[in-house]
Amino acid sequence: MATGRDLSWGPFTFAGRQVAPGEQADIRLEVSESYIADPLYVPVTVLRGAAPGPTLFLTAAVHGDELNGVAIVRDLLNDQDFSELAGTIIAVPVVNVPGFLNQTRTLPDRRDLNRSFPGNADGSFTSRLAQRIFEDVLCASDYGLDLHTAGGDRENYPHVRADLGDPRVAELATAFGCELIIHGAGPDGALRRAAVTAGVPTIVYEAGGARLFERPFIDAGLRGTRNVLRHLRMLPGDPALPSLCLEVKKSTWVRAGNGGILDLQVRLGDPVRRRQLLSVNTNPFGRERNHLAAPAAGIVIGLTRSPLVHPGDAVCHLARVPARDVARWRER
Repeated sequence: MATGRDLSWGPFTFAGRQVAPGEQADIRLEVSESYIADPLYVPVTVLRGAAPGPTLFLTAAVHGDELNGVAIVRDLLNDQDFSELAGTIIAVPVVNVPGFLNQTRTLPDRRDLNRSFPGNADGSFTSRLAQRIFEDVLCASDYGLDLHTAGGDRENYPHVRADLGDPRVAELATAFGCELIIHGAGPDGALRRAAVTAGVPTIVYEAGGARLFERPFIDAGLRGTRNVLRHLRMLPGDPALPSLCLEVKKSTWVRAGNGGILDLQVRLGDPVRRRQLLSVNTNPFGRERNHLAAPAAGIVIGLTRSPLVHPGDAVCHLARVPARDVARWRER
């Protein structure tokens, strides 16, 4: 188990490896075994600043096919000047290694790692991995940032998800610098919910879709990660914040009423009015089957990428905000 929250600024021990102040170490954290009894490792980079400061964990690919976060962590480690780093970064670019290798969301036992925290050392394969990451990474940290994309055939407009009822979490979410912050504690078993419950303020960055590297969303995530590091005084400088930031207390998925071929009428980030047309789906002969309209004013934060839908399929995710905020968004 890693030891963090140092009372004096000496070496930091992670997975039995000591990392001295000013040192960077690439560590393979053994978390399980494969079918042929070989060790299964999760790659971790620990950066120890020369000066004292907090410990921040960065996690990506908790869902193995969500790749934008992998690029964010990789680019940060490769391109950022850490000579003035104060504190410690625990960077885990690929948490779900089996899912990453197979480009699947889940683990070999078909469980969702992001519904399994804090885990159980005597539980399922997924639960055991969750327990190792929780104990060795989350509990060794003072703050956390978990990087995600939409799952399946959906995509997300860049936003932060955070429990705004916790002042330290709210502060971190604002510092990240996204235009949209979606309030919520997160589902049971989510990494961020388990971390916050354990006293580690943690937020989630959501942007883009699975199985892709999407440069605009990666760049936005890099800016936000650097903003968090500056806010925590781990890097010099001040966060670069947007001119408009909206806190969203409620969001709604609009679902297909009928099966068919989908014709979307909106794009990610579009502001919409109540009753505005979102999509039309037709049968193979082109005859209209179903119109979907916005149930309330809001901003499109999620869309399906599939042109084909069954009844009940999620089509459009709306951040529900007052009409005045929709107008501010349109004018920004």
